[in-house]
Amino acid sequence: MVIGRMCREVPRERVQDVILGYTCANDVTARDIQRGESQWARAKGFDGSCPLGPWVETELDPADLGIMCTVNGEQRQLGRTGEMVRSVADLIVHITEAMTLLPGDVVLTGTPAGVGPINVGDEVAVTIEGIGTLTNKVIKRG
Repeated sequence: MVIGRMCREVPRERVQDVILGYTCANDVTARDIQRGESQWARAKGFDGSCPLGPWVETELDPADLGIMCTVNGEQRQLGRTGEMVRSVADLIVHITEAMTLLPGDVVLTGTPAGVGPINVGDEVAVTIEGIGTLTNKVIKRG
């Protein structure tokens, strides 16, 4: 979800007021770095680690949307937002109890089962029903 206005301690009934819209994300993790460090910041924060897009959909009910990830056209993940451990409303309420969210902040909600390695040259496509498909190619850092 993409945050549309500064918010803190958002009550459940006001959650939709602070969300600009929704987009796809490819939350890439460098597992080799993750295994060697107790914090995940570097493993998830390297250049190119979180492509977003293809756009922000502002007219969408996120309650039960299909999510799929393919690598080189082969399905790796399949799920629905209705299967999330916490709903969008629960996430916003919980997060804003601890911190202020600003316009343009992006909250990722997790991923369906099926994560696995990707390699240089692979094409990863993340599709969310009602939003579209984010496609990116894995390249070697130069």
